[in-house]
Amino acid sequence: MTTVKQSSESGAPDKLRRVPTDPEDRAPKPRALIVTVYGLYAREAGGWMSVASLIQLLAQCGVDEPSVRSSIFRLKRRGLLTAAKVGGVAGYELSDTAREILDEGDRRIFERRRASADEGWLMVVFSVPESERDKRHQLRSRLSWLGFGTVSAGVWIAPAHLLDETRETLARQGLQGYVELFRADHAGFAATADRVRDWWDLDRLHELYDAFLAQHGPVLAGYRRRRRIDGARAFADYVSALTDWRRLPYLEPGLPLDVLPPDWIGIRAADTFFELRRRLAGPAHDYVESLRAAA
Repeated sequence: MTTVKQSSESGAPDKLRRVPTDPEDRAPKPRALIVTVYGLYAREAGGWMSVASLIQLLAQCGVDEPSVRSSIFRLKRRGLLTAAKVGGVAGYELSDTAREILDEGDRRIFERRRASADEGWLMVVFSVPESERDKRHQLRSRLSWLGFGTVSAGVWIAPAHLLDETRETLARQGLQGYVELFRADHAGFAATADRVRDWWDLDRLHELYDAFLAQHGPVLAGYRRRRRIDGARAFADYVSALTDWRRLPYLEPGLPLDVLPPDWIGIRAADTFFELRRRLAGPAHDYVESLRAAA
């Protein structure tokens, strides 16, 4: 599967993008919703989904057919989807690249990993020749996507538990030749919590979490009052919540709580998402299966 820039079509988010203020701007975009649907339901069925099924499912999320078709075309152009027919039915399947990104994203999105202060930090130090500025931009984009904070132009930092994920991502992108990775402790001079505010924009992160809670907190409150859950509604609400959520674990990569502000809002946002997942994932899956069976 942001993000992941939920990739983002893929679960990978643009680093601290503008926080939407208009309610319509907070609605997940069609391409991101399509990636979420493929990540949740197409992978378990071989990675393929018919165009007709996708149009029917996205209609539950308020996306019309022209928008679905346009978004599919863009995802195909980006190499995430490939046209394929199954039993004479037109559809699209995930590319190998898309599968890798979604599989990798599962670990970040669905695991509530939170670093502790004694685990230390992962430092990335890189130098890219001026003649390869495109590689420098690509490297910075990858590190932003992974959730690194910026110490200086060529020194980036993240919790140490991101080591394996960082190594795999940079190697897959062919960027490992420009980078050195180090395990480190922060030894001063300022308090680590103060430095974290310099390395990550915690105020913007707070706004992003707050926007998620404003959008999906009332949805969860509604489900807590219901005894019966409509499958189509559960599908739409779960896909929307996951599409909004998946970029956030990339932007805030499980920073230690003792370097974050008290009562960090990210904990409440995570609680909201994972309770929605617990309540809605099953009914949503049953709804998709019922459509497949009727096709």
